[in-house]
Amino acid sequence: MDDCMDTKEIFELEQKYEMNLYTKRGIALASGEGEFVWDSEGKKYIDCTTGVGVAILGHRHPAVVEAITRQVNRLMTCYEPFYNEERGKLEKKLVELYGGGAKVMLSNSGTESVEAALKLARRHTKRKGFVAAMNAFHGRSSGALSLTFKEKYRAPFEPLLGPVTRTRYNDVEGLKSAVTQETAALFLEPVQGEGGIRPATVEFMKAARDVCTDKGALLVFDEVQTGCGRTGKFFAFEHFGVRPDAVCLAKGLGGGVPIGATIAREEVCTYTPLEHGSTFGGNPLAAAAANAVLETIEKDRLLEKVSNDGTYFLGKLKSLSSKSEFREARGMGLLLGVELKVPAKEKLALLIQKGVLALPAGEQVVRFLPPYIISRGSLDRVAEIMGEVVA
Repeated sequence: MDDCMDTKEIFELEQKYEMNLYTKRGIALASGEGEFVWDSEGKKYIDCTTGVGVAILGHRHPAVVEAITRQVNRLMTCYEPFYNEERGKLEKKLVELYGGGAKVMLSNSGTESVEAALKLARRHTKRKGFVAAMNAFHGRSSGALSLTFKEKYRAPFEPLLGPVTRTRYNDVEGLKSAVTQETAALFLEPVQGEGGIRPATVEFMKAARDVCTDKGALLVFDEVQTGCGRTGKFFAFEHFGVRPDAVCLAKGLGGGVPIGATIAREEVCTYTPLEHGSTFGGNPLAAAAANAVLETIEKDRLLEKVSNDGTYFLGKLKSLSSKSEFREARGMGLLLGVELKVPAKEKLALLIQKGVLALPAGEQVVRFLPPYIISRGSLDRVAEIMGEVVA
């Protein structure tokens, strides 16, 4: 690749100047198109990470590229006190998708969207306490980290926001006991991501709605990973016949451009000016990219494709049940995990060697987040290679 550093130079550059926050995978990605990426040495991979569920339309999707290019040539930044067409169009569409009667705050990431919901819950209810599920992951900023379950993430930075009560996921009776008159909000993922790709039950989600209504707490769904069509519906909560008081989005919303959104029922939006904000939130560049993503999902009927391809791919993964290290495959739409009888780390490295990029979801789960535009041929190939590494 002309005018590019070689792989060793790239490794050395990041190792020298980057804080030690990430476990590197040993390859440097250089380009991408559709469901494929290429590393700095020209090797091709099927990308089932998509930047942790970010590039939902694949890499360099023409609609996203065109929207970004057009907006760069018009206006890249517009602080919230000034009106902007792209921002307004995006907010209108998100409210419509939520079901109306709502307001939106735009930010830059999933953890920021959760932070906005945390503050909104305290502002509206005038209560301090929160309830979150065991094995939940809601982000790493101080507020969102308070809800995140794993001790290794929280312990070095405590004391954090609290009090936070933990309840078992899909435990209806435990949930009913956890939410009280002191609870500002209950935060739940419709499918636990870091918790091992574990979908909620309909009974659990309906109980969550009922107990929050009964106790006057807000029900907040963290759909940073499950939202924007990842499960085959735009919001995963649509599978359960339950609507939350607030929902947090990010990741795939911008198709690769950083953006977050907190959508909440109009009645609970009791913020007053300057109580919360974001310098880059709702900037025209990110909003234009998000509008292109939403238009493409609708125009190309990608929710239907995600649903059908998810069922197909899950079937392929379940067919590996005879493999010696395979335990279970589960998930919703194109948010799928394979639980193993051995640590996932070494299997992820083997997948890379064989041309597939995947993610962990806990210690023994391999997570697949392919782009919505992925071909059946690529799904077949991923399942075939997964079979090879767990044989």
